[in-house]
Amino acid sequence: MERFEHDTARVRNFVRPLFDSIPPNLFSDDPADADKMAWLLKHLGTGNKKVIHDTVRLLTGSIADLCDDYFESDIIKATICSAACVGIKLGPMSPGSGLNWLYLSMGEHDGIGGSWSLHKGGNGGFTQVLARAATAYGAEIRLDSHVDHLITEKGEVKGVALRDGTEFRAPTVVSSLDPRRTFLEIADPRELPADLVETIQRFRFQGVASKVNFALDGIPEYPALSGRTDQYLGFINIAPTVEYMERAYDAAKYGGYSEHPYIDACIQSLVDPDMAPPGKHVMSCFVMYTPYELKGTTWQAERENMADRVQATLQSFFPNFNDLVLQREVVTPDIIEAKTGLSEGNIYAGEFFAHQMYFFRPAPGYSDYRTPIRGYYQCGSGTHPGGCVIGAPGRLASQQVLKDLGGTKAK
Repeated sequence: MERFEHDTARVRNFVRPLFDSIPPNLFSDDPADADKMAWLLKHLGTGNKKVIHDTVRLLTGSIADLCDDYFESDIIKATICSAACVGIKLGPMSPGSGLNWLYLSMGEHDGIGGSWSLHKGGNGGFTQVLARAATAYGAEIRLDSHVDHLITEKGEVKGVALRDGTEFRAPTVVSSLDPRRTFLEIADPRELPADLVETIQRFRFQGVASKVNFALDGIPEYPALSGRTDQYLGFINIAPTVEYMERAYDAAKYGGYSEHPYIDACIQSLVDPDMAPPGKHVMSCFVMYTPYELKGTTWQAERENMADRVQATLQSFFPNFNDLVLQREVVTPDIIEAKTGLSEGNIYAGEFFAHQMYFFRPAPGYSDYRTPIRGYYQCGSGTHPGGCVIGAPGRLASQQVLKDLGGTKAK
């Protein structure tokens, strides 16, 4: 395990500067982009042979293949591989799953790489903190204000129009929507270059993750650790073997959902007691694989059946689980799309495929957060470096906006 952690930590440290900077535009004749490209080539030259090789293996290969080089234990392999399979339409044996694992391992908590943390009050609590900070600096936040389209004039943004007809005039508009909505719905595709429109039309979303959230009357009992609860202070992976996850993925390849799903769960109320009444608990479950488009049926017809499979799977590991369930909420990709605007319910605002990352996120020539419409920018998870609650796209986009407005220099 130490060798695996050492080798992958070196890969993370090697690629981290790319996460923390705006990608160069490969197709630009701007001297600033030439300088960025020179820096990139120089940085790539600093890696030793093994680090470069391991990086390429993760970017192009499968996480299962890499684990085979380091481990014999199926349990350890499955634990590591499970981190590569949340939110993408790939199994652990699929080429490309290594890239997803690398991306999700870039998290850091208290200086420990490859880790993620829970915010008090959940993501809802986090958004409230951001809202208070923004309003303290003079921002005004409007809710239930659906933007219908951009207002433009001669290739330059002038503001936005809401669905109810209200107009807001502004010289700069920044969209955190996914690429499909940013370029093909809010903007008028007729104002955009044909190559950009074509690329966004081919941009892959294909959401495969659902959420099944449980309100519980107590703490699930795990027979092997009877009487203990400390094992629930992190994440709970229902993924006994690599083959288990791969078979769960097989169903999605053919338009079905998994009979024995891979479940990435967390009992947040054990970490943050304020999330449930005394003695009660909430358990959140990411469920894989549940494709946005089902073959021969719909999520309206299958939603509760899928949740029944999830609950039955949990019951098989925690014998008292069914007795604890007070209520459950089922959120399939179609509901994610309807509630959040994420196309096809993809939780990352677009798949983490190599051809949709770095230089190419969301499209070749447009990874610098600008758009062909002057004053119109993009900053969501469909831009570099990608999704999850990391804030990096917004931070880097703001640097680009400030640079273009004559403020601080973009990095």
